[in-house]
Amino acid sequence: MTSRAPASMAGKTILVTGGGRGLGAAICQELAADGAHVLVGDIDEQAAHATARRIGAHTDAIGFDVGNESDVRAAVDRAISRFGHLDAVVNNAAIDLTVPIEELGLADWDRILRTNLTGPFLVSKYACAYMKERGHGHIVNIASTASKRAWPNAAVYHATKWGLLGLSHALHAELRPHGIKVSAVVAGGMRTPFLLDRFADIDVNTLQDPGNVARTVRFVLMQPEETVIPEVMVLPMRETSWP
Repeated sequence: MTSRAPASMAGKTILVTGGGRGLGAAICQELAADGAHVLVGDIDEQAAHATARRIGAHTDAIGFDVGNESDVRAAVDRAISRFGHLDAVVNNAAIDLTVPIEELGLADWDRILRTNLTGPFLVSKYACAYMKERGHGHIVNIASTASKRAWPNAAVYHATKWGLLGLSHALHAELRPHGIKVSAVVAGGMRTPFLLDRFADIDVNTLQDPGNVARTVRFVLMQPEETVIPEVMVLPMRETSWP
């Protein structure tokens, strides 16, 4: 018997963190355009609602901090109460600080760790509790080439992204027997505010359209029930941080 991938995301409910702008907004747009019900989550509630309004149909928005346990629990509950169920979460929210380690304060270390690593842990924890009851679901973690190699002055970002990739593979092993898929999308540099707002001299020609990564997220989510993609890398052709 041939197992076929679903024709579209229609009827699926997906929570996307960091959905207010950049890659997160592109993911929300891509999934909603294919019929998914998308809960746009962002610590900037106005940005989340702006993305939801721009997309229009099939969306709702919530402002929440992925590093706050009660916020995460409320966001998962909101997705279920608003759309009736939760099929997938996309852990996309991330922040960075580019400084030498001697200038990296403990407060900044804790803040970035809480967003980039504790956040995906909490979202996965509360989402999978619900998904286990249904016997299926999907967790997608947006990693980075920063989870594969390192460059100077980004110690905390590398630590969190290497940690996220490890968490993703650990959850893949733990949750697969419960019918829950876990995938890491390792994204190369993109033309998003995450880079453009911080590095004025960056060569945009070495970066990729975030929509290309968003389509990869959709591809991962669209696999047949019998297939999971634990990890996939998406690079611009002129990627400078990866060979």
